[in-house]
Formats: sequence, C-alpha cells, structure tokens
Amino acid sequence: MGEEGFLYQQIAEAVRREILEGSLKPGDRLPPVRQMTSRWGCTIGTVQRAYRELARQGLVVSRPGQGTRVTLSPPAQDATPLRRAGLVHRAEAFLLEVLTAGYEPSEIEQAVALALDRWRAVAQAAPATPGASLRFVGSHDLAVGWLAAHFSEIAPGHSLQLSFAGSLGGLIALARGEADWAGTHLWDEESGTYNLPFVRRVLPGKRVALITLAHRRLGLILGPGNSLGVEGLQDLTRPGLRFLNRQSGSGTRVWLDAALHKRKIDPDQIVGYSEEAATHSEVARAVAEGRADVGLGLEASALSYGLDFIFLTDEPYQLAMLAPLMDHPAPRALVKWLGSRKGKSAIATLGGYDPSEAGRIEWVE
Repeated sequence: MGEEGFLYQQIAEAVRREILEGSLKPGDRLPPVRQMTSRWGCTIGTVQRAYRELARQGLVVSRPGQGTRVTLSPPAQDATPLRRAGLVHRAEAFLLEVLTAGYEPSEIEQAVALALDRWRAVAQAAPATPGASLRFVGSHDLAVGWLAAHFSEIAPGHSLQLSFAGSLGGLIALARGEADWAGTHLWDEESGTYNLPFVRRVLPGKRVALITLAHRRLGLILGPGNSLGVEGLQDLTRPGLRFLNRQSGSGTRVWLDAALHKRKIDPDQIVGYSEEAATHSEVARAVAEGRADVGLGLEASALSYGLDFIFLTDEPYQLAMLAPLMDHPAPRALVKWLGSRKGKSAIATLGGYDPSEAGRIEWVE
C-alpha cells in the first residue's frame, strides 16, 4: 500500500476519533474535501476515499448539496457480535486482495504487525489513570509495541497506552507525571553507561526502578545485498550516500552523536544527517522504498523489511518507573512475565533481541 493509501486511513481515523470524543456530533458537517486536502497535503481522491471509509462504517453520510455529515455516534467497543463480524468480513476482503496479488500469509502477518507498529508511533497517548490503563512514553521499540498489543494477556484487566517521544522525552514525561513508564536506552559517553546518569539528572532524589526489557542489536540498515558496499559509520560521509537519522532526544541519536564524536566524523559531512525519522520502522521503510540509502536502527526493523544490517552495538532497553508504582499489580505481572520462559521466547522471536536479562530490576536512588 502506497503512502496515499495509508494516509486515507489516517484521515478516516482522525475524523473517527473526533466523533468518538464528541468534537463532531450527529448532524455536524465534515470539512469540505478541498479544505482537507490542504490540511493533510494530499489529493482530493485520498480525502474522498477516507470519507467513503467513514460512510462504510456508518458514521457519516454524503448528500448532494449538503456535504458529508455525521450520522450516529460509533458503537461501543463491546456493543454486539455484529461489529466483530463486520471487522472479520473487512479483514477477509483485505486478505483476498493481497493473497490474489501473490503475497504469502507470513508476509501479510508481518506487514500488519508493522502497520500497527507505525500507527502506534503516530498516535498520542490519551490521559489515563493507573487503574486499568498505564501510560507509556519513551523510545520507539518493536517489543514495546508487541507488549501493548498483548498487555491484557500479560496483566489481565489492564492496558498499555503508547506515545513514542524518544528516550529523553520519556524520562521528562515521567518527571512531570505525564507517564507511568518511560522507555529508555540513553548512552552516557562520559561514564560509559546507559540510562543511570540520565535518570539521576532528570529525576533527582527519586527512587526509580529500571526494568530491563531486553538487549537490542543496533546498526546500519541498508538495501538488500548492500550494493553500495557500506561497511561502517566512516562511510556515511561518502558523496552521494543518502542517510536517514533519528530524531533529537532519541537514544539512538544520542549514541550516534557520541560514536561520530569518538571517530572524529563531522556530522555536517553526512548527507541527510538533519533528516529525521521518529521510529526504527520509519528508517527501515525509507530504505526499503529507496528514499534513503542507509539509516541507523534496530536489526529487528531491518529483518522485518528484508534488509541488510551491519551490527554496530548492543544496548539495554529499560523501562523506568517510580518506586510507588512497583506495588501496582500490572508492573508486578509484567516483571514476572518478562522473567518467564514464555516472555523471553516471545521477545526473542522478534529477532535482534537478547532477552536473557529480561525482567531484571535495577534500583536508582
């Protein structure tokens, strides 16, 4: 599915969210198509497709001369089996389309997982209380996305809401009370350690638990076969090579800047250094689509897109949490699950992860 194809789903979901939140009420008119094309920077056909999708969901209706208006509020999540049956029907239609196009079931399953991961990356976490829903803010990670999708199985009666804002952004959100968990993998060049110095700086005087999710393999993501012959960071300054970076504040960016400094590589000599992606999946996708020649990201993302990978470093990815929340049943259930054979196996299956220390708790005073 091309960029426009994905964009119509974003537009439809954004409008649907406004209806869910009550910003758009039954009878309200949706913005004109041309106004939406300007807002989203897309074609008329993309907006029309989004509106048709909303009509298929029974949320809006279009009439000549009257525009497109909201009809009824969307059904409750647990309304009737009919809603679930409708979703299965649409899923089957999609499967028929892609299977006919020659894709294998394993490819389709992986593509759906990637699409969900990308969607979570752009979605903002809604306000929540530590009753049933916990707020995660932090660095993008495929294993965290997997955890969110299966959290009700790991901690029955609870859910995990994700907002990917980089490692530093996660710790700041935790300090401000805007997150319950922060996902972080910040390398401190001076001490030669991960996370601890940053936790002490951002959360001084707080007792914080650092729960190891896994160790991840980080490196250069390249096209299949590495036809450009890239061997390491020193090649990023080669003329004509297009690099895609991660955003400032992300743990990956912090590590890269330290690595470039150590090797005396001038970032200004790297074409694309200022071009940023918010997630590892975005980096891999850009390389797969030929919009970049090389990017820095997780081996798991490279594997997902069938790309080449040059290993550079192994890093711990940890979940930071204030001490009082460790008495909450959901974190206790997660720690237990991470330390179990089932949990370690699930993380290892993603590829590029070493879960041998999963569930280990390190206290920062």
